[in-house]
Amino acid sequence: MSKPPLLQVVKSVLAAAIGIQSDANREQDFKSGSLGVYLAVGAIATVLFVGVVILIVSTVV
Repeated sequence: MSKPPLLQVVKSVLAAAIGIQSDANREQDFKSGSLGVYLAVGAIATVLFVGVVILIVSTVV
């Protein structure tokens, strides 16, 4: 199988993060994707999320 494009990996990581990832997409990710790519995108998404939350809190306070 071919590797999924980066946009598909980002969509998959974001869907999994908020809990709307379907079983079919999850299984496809495990079969065709590379663990390192998903971990890297997940780490970047987490850092961006925390940064946005800190920015919002510091702006409000």
